[in-house]
This record gives sequence, structure tokens and C-alpha cells, in this order.
Amino acid sequence: MQRKTFRIFYTVGVAILLSSSILMAQSALEEGQQFLQKKANEPGVKTTHSGLEYKIITEGTGKRPAATDTVKVNYKGTLISGKQFDANNGISFPLDRVIKGWTEGIPLIKEGGKIILYVPSDLAYGSAGAGGVIGPDETLIFEVELLKVL
Repeated sequence: MQRKTFRIFYTVGVAILLSSSILMAQSALEEGQQFLQKKANEPGVKTTHSGLEYKIITEGTGKRPAATDTVKVNYKGTLISGKQFDANNGISFPLDRVIKGWTEGIPLIKEGGKIILYVPSDLAYGSAGAGGVIGPDETLIFEVELLKVL
């Protein structure tokens, strides 16, 4: 009898957790969509065909990277709540090995340029989230300064 009761409580608990996770993901997706709709109406914010929104702060004057180039950048990443989840200065990486929003967005500026990327979930980490820091279906904001195309 005790085992059967435990299994029932366990099953109910798992169902509640799964339902809660699904609702949180739906909520994050809806909040992200609302955020992006508001951003799209702000001066200087443009939207690509994929849904990436961006605002060029400084276009830069150097070389413009291709999506397959390696770049060196300074950046800060935040959630739409304003919570910072990552930042780095002088980091290098190939653009074809990062989230789709970066692969598409960084080539919009040249060396010396600065851009703000408003990255919808499907161009970021999607329903999987990332590392326990970025939840499922989160819209992300990145402030990026392109230092060099390597």
C-alpha cells in the first residue's frame, strides 16, 4: 500500500513539474514576443526576415565579417528582465559556431562597430534553454562591440 501511494504522489509531482515547466516556457515565449513587438516600434530598431531585431549604435569603419569568419568582440548578454547572464571582453570565436542570432547579426556591422541584438528564442537557445541560466524560450539581448575580424 505504501509503495502504491508513493507512486501516485511521485506521478502527480512529476506531472505538476512538467506542467509548470511548460507554462513557464509558454510565458517566456509570450513575454519575448510582446517585448520584440514593442522594440520593433522604437526608433533605429530594424528587423531581419528571420525575426532578429537589432539597433546599430556605431556601424564601424573596418572590415565587415562574413558568417563564416572568426571575430573578436566585447559583449554583454541580458534577459529581457534586465538580468545579466554573461559578459566577456576580447573573446574570439567563429560566427558559424554560435547562436543563429549572432551569426546573422554580427555581420551587420564592421570592425569598430557596436550593435544591440534582440534575439528571439528560435534564434537563440529555443525550448532547451542553456546551462540553467537561460530558461526555455527566452528572448535575449546582446550588446556587442566588434573589435576585429580575424
